[in-house]
Amino acid sequence: MSKITYKEPLKSRVDRIINSENIAGYVFILPWLVGFFVFTLIPIVATFYLSFTQYDLLSPPKFVGLRNYIQMFKEDPLFWKSMSVTFFYVFVTVPLKLAFALLLALWLSYKSKLTPFYRAIYYVPSMMGGSVAVAVLWQRLFTSDGVINSILKLFGINSNISWIGNPKTAIWTLILLAVWQFGSPMLIFLAGLKQIPESYYEAAIIDGANSWQKFIKITLPMLTPIIFFNLIMQMIGSFMTFTQGFIITNGGPVNSTLFYAIYLYRRAFQFYDMGYSCAMSWVMLIIIGILTAFIFKSSTFWVYYESKEGE
Repeated sequence: MSKITYKEPLKSRVDRIINSENIAGYVFILPWLVGFFVFTLIPIVATFYLSFTQYDLLSPPKFVGLRNYIQMFKEDPLFWKSMSVTFFYVFVTVPLKLAFALLLALWLSYKSKLTPFYRAIYYVPSMMGGSVAVAVLWQRLFTSDGVINSILKLFGINSNISWIGNPKTAIWTLILLAVWQFGSPMLIFLAGLKQIPESYYEAAIIDGANSWQKFIKITLPMLTPIIFFNLIMQMIGSFMTFTQGFIITNGGPVNSTLFYAIYLYRRAFQFYDMGYSCAMSWVMLIIIGILTAFIFKSSTFWVYYESKEGE
């Protein structure tokens, strides 16, 4: 007796495939996939190739091997200057910003009727801090005839210094602007504080712990995953700082605020040395990758995960 097989009609198969959950999922992530390939993956591959070429945007790329990297490390003092300025900015800004954000988060964690209002107000600088308008305003604040010097004169301090025109103080005005943009890490810290069980603090009070002991023994250890996340994100963001330095000081005076991103921009769009700027971008990518990997590796010694405690 021959076996009779049923062949599904073509229209039914097409309808079944179209109506499947997998196809629906792919359709929904299609815009992200297109954006990822067009604006992320393809440019990354292109910059890697261009970093080994001499390319001025007008003529075809000419392969030069490792010449861009050799020139960068051996023949370009501005590369090392921009690197030192950027590292100083990152290693000063990130700790100050996280400490200030945590301090404000602790204050805003206390319940009151005005707490939501305060949270919104303190988040405003982060929403507008990277804009050109705020950079221009910040520039006017720290000029020789700016508001800062006017305030100092009210306290009897006669200061005619241009804070952004002095090589010793210019970088600190940009650091102050970065610390002022504490809203994003503050909100993340605030969310982490709300996840700490109240029973821990109640037990500490029964044991006679004071506020400082509760902070050191309970709050800080429980917040280490949040600190870890904020540290990574703020470090990466600080290495990519561009707008503030470009608008306020344009890398000056005397290259005292020559951030890595500003120098990369100059090489690419002022000197039209696109191959060299692509090599610079890959060097910064590797540096950020190494520092991120180091932080991840060291997290096993200082980041506390409650779930791992019970394993």
